[in-house]
Amino acid sequence: MDEDVDTVVVGAGQAGLATGYHLARRGRSFVVLDGSARVGDVWRDRYDSLRLFTPAHLDGLPGMRQPGSPHAFPDRLAMADYLEEYAARFDLPVRTSSPVDRVALADDGFVVRSGATTYRTRQVVVASGGHRDARVPSFAAELDDTIVQLHSSAYHRPSQLRPGPVLVVGASHSGGDLALESALAGHPTVLSGRVHGELPIPLEGRRARVAGYVLGAAARHVLTLRTPPGRRLAPRIRAGGAPLLRVRLADLAAAGVEHTDARTVGVRDGRPELADGRVLDVTNVLWCTGFREDFSWVEPLSVGADGLPVTDRGVTGTPGLYVVGLPFQYAAASAMVHGVGRDAAFVVRHLDAARRSASRPVRAAA
Repeated sequence: MDEDVDTVVVGAGQAGLATGYHLARRGRSFVVLDGSARVGDVWRDRYDSLRLFTPAHLDGLPGMRQPGSPHAFPDRLAMADYLEEYAARFDLPVRTSSPVDRVALADDGFVVRSGATTYRTRQVVVASGGHRDARVPSFAAELDDTIVQLHSSAYHRPSQLRPGPVLVVGASHSGGDLALESALAGHPTVLSGRVHGELPIPLEGRRARVAGYVLGAAARHVLTLRTPPGRRLAPRIRAGGAPLLRVRLADLAAAGVEHTDARTVGVRDGRPELADGRVLDVTNVLWCTGFREDFSWVEPLSVGADGLPVTDRGVTGTPGLYVVGLPFQYAAASAMVHGVGRDAAFVVRHLDAARRSASRPVRAAA
């Protein structure tokens, strides 16, 4: 089945919905395609104990605040329900259970293939990220079959683990969270990997409330691609390796978690081996090692050495093709819910101006 539509937005997460909001305000004709059964499922599918690292006053999209206290930290279900309500409130034309398989150039724009449906469109906004593949080292296949292995994207709760010790690989946000949860559930736990700094004060303390407003403003207005500090920070954020926030080293130590900077580098006799030569006799390994972004399904998109699309604030080198939702797309806040709305607004302004210019009749020379 073929369908003609002016603009296709790929992805109904916060980036896609913010883009849809701005398109609707400008009266553009568009659809938002998403592979999940419900808006917000990408949040519902994450580990049960997940809560956002930013307070509610930094977790709202354009035109709608997060409900409840501005100082609360929404959990995954609250965030999922917020996104679903957002799409309904602004009557955004979201089509769920519609995963996009391919975006390709056509003579008059693009073709977007989603299952049995082919959309012909003048403009495409990729707001889904890449087709994310869990990053797990190849040597993981050499671990003994009795060891439970879970990537963080497949982990939901401690009941998935076997009795006995746990190795958590990767010491960023999810690694800290899951190491603490594992230890509190009674598992001797080792956290492997270098920590990239930590918040100096408790995330949910009184001092953090004031700091949250300051840091939120700095992430939005100071740490941008227009400032030297922002340009220095951007490659680090895009490469991953974020600092510990809610769970800090002191919390891990108090719970009995052993942290080591030594990376997990291989397998010896079926057990994980660290860079310092130690072999750990564990019954579980949690891979908090991030994802590989794969944008190969967007054929006209140029990708840099870091695996991310090459854009100017979301405007690609292919006319009519845009991206929203990249880490540090314009500022440190681009990775936060409250920052993606500005990025979406910029892209939609460019998209709208380009579309109007293309549809303007050409005057004949006198």
